[in-house]
Amino acid sequence: MALTPAAAEKILADNFAPWVLDLGLTIESVASADGSGAVLRLPWSDRLAREGGGLSGQALMAAADTATVIAVAASRGGFVPMTTVQQSITFQRAVVGSDVLVRARLTKSGKRMAFADITMTAEGSEEIAAHATAVYALLG
Repeated sequence: MALTPAAAEKILADNFAPWVLDLGLTIESVASADGSGAVLRLPWSDRLAREGGGLSGQALMAAADTATVIAVAASRGGFVPMTTVQQSITFQRAVVGSDVLVRARLTKSGKRMAFADITMTAEGSEEIAAHATAVYALLG
């Protein structure tokens, strides 16, 4: 069963800590052709900027982690208990004054583990601002 954007928004609202919800993430799309992806929007906010005016790495890491949960849910047809095992991120350019599109794609999803590749770009740009990988343990 395909996960709808509305169902993904409900997963976001029901399963994340209040401070993650404070990021203002919204679901742009779920489920690539093979059902293993999600695109979230991290809206620009001065509250998320670090010294110098760029979007903070902490906000980008939280957005990548959250997008991975939605991608896993898309591949499973709904939310399942899971936890982050590993996440790595490389910051390639600053994002200033622009929303960020967070694209999570599962590269492998098995019975107990899921692996994801996440790219983050400033809206309107093709240049990658940050790239992350994540590994999740599927608990249910």
